[in-house]
Amino acid sequence: VQLISLANIEGYYYKPRIDKELLHRFHDGLIALSACVAGEIPQAILRGDMELADQLVREYRDIFGKDNFFLEVQNHGLPEEMTVNRALRDLAKKYDIGLTATNDVHYVHAEDSEFHDILLCVQTGRTLNDPDRMRFSGPDYYLKSEEEMSDLFTDYPGAIENTAKIAARCQVDFTFGELQLPFYPLPDGYTTDDAYLRALCLERLPARYPTAGDEVHQRLDYELGVIHKMGYASYFLIVWDFINYARGHGVAVGPGRGSAAGSIVAYLLGITNIDPLQYALLFERFLNPERVSMPDIDIDFDDINRGRVISYVKERYGEDHVAQIATFGTMGAKGAIRDVARVLEMPFGEVSTITKLVPTELNITLDRALEESADFRKRYEEDEEAHRVIDLARKIEGLPRNTSIHAAGVVIAKSPLTSQVPVWVSDGTLVTEYDKDDVEALGLLKMDFLGLRT
Repeated sequence: VQLISLANIEGYYYKPRIDKELLHRFHDGLIALSACVAGEIPQAILRGDMELADQLVREYRDIFGKDNFFLEVQNHGLPEEMTVNRALRDLAKKYDIGLTATNDVHYVHAEDSEFHDILLCVQTGRTLNDPDRMRFSGPDYYLKSEEEMSDLFTDYPGAIENTAKIAARCQVDFTFGELQLPFYPLPDGYTTDDAYLRALCLERLPARYPTAGDEVHQRLDYELGVIHKMGYASYFLIVWDFINYARGHGVAVGPGRGSAAGSIVAYLLGITNIDPLQYALLFERFLNPERVSMPDIDIDFDDINRGRVISYVKERYGEDHVAQIATFGTMGAKGAIRDVARVLEMPFGEVSTITKLVPTELNITLDRALEESADFRKRYEEDEEAHRVIDLARKIEGLPRNTSIHAAGVVIAKSPLTSQVPVWVSDGTLVTEYDKDDVEALGLLKMDFLGLRT
């Protein structure tokens, strides 16, 4: 995770890159392969520079250790691979380094080759009949069976076995469901988050409830008890802190939205400005002691000054502890049809006619469209060209199309994010490579800093 983050953050020419200095620093626990024919060692072999190839093998062996570095052989029927494989076999014997057999997998099944070609054309803006377009050398870039791989590498004893051993050694452990709340910096005189949270609530009680009776005190004690039991005191303090900063620095803050309005603690802290008792709002809709889930408080700031609040949070908890969150745009039903039709050079008028037959519904899929629209289904069944376009579109529909930054989501972590999730940099700001659902699954604190223009 750290290497991926550092590659994204420090990579030159805006590309994720890892240099050998980083490999020296972070080699513990890593297994490295010498790569395909485009790799450093194979390229030296193809140039006939065996002295350099020898040097590189020794260098990588010294970085990772003899048992953690393998020379990688592949066979997709390319003449260059045969040249490289024979040389790698000799180098493996010379330096007592293991060979490992791999396949350059870009799709799961052999029949997905055409689908992969279509995707390449979509990505590069080319058509399928373009003689100069990017293309792979054949249909062999799929996930081959053990039998197929064994047949390909009969001349390389132990290579298949080493691949299985490497797979068995690879293990990545993520802790799911365990909350990773940041530490709130307590003022002098307080040793626990719960004690400080209670003190803040009691301090603000007279202003909110000048004649507070038993109902108010019982509700406050109940909520604080639930918050203590679930370990969320620091969450409330963190939210109170940046809202308090915003109000103190002329940033407009909304009165509150959603289930958080049902909390008297949130009301006393000024996180919300809606009295839950006056409107008989339920605290359990916000925080249910019977269901362990992170509280979710959405905060509205004025759009112009929202960035000031995020900057404060970075300063408060550390630049490397705060990041915005990635979101992934996917290919929709109509967009997938347009993309495939362009690649296959279907006339624009026909494309327009077909897409208009897809029902205009939120999150409509092509399968649902075929079920719900008799006209769309009829075109699919009777028009051979439309049938092919729609079938290919069904395969790419729902695949990620682009990466952007979530409009509101911000992660605040108790330790540097590069040790927990991979990140990249956009305009000087860290951004997680995981989306909001994966971030929450890892127990990280996700806040929604919503920017409103009105």
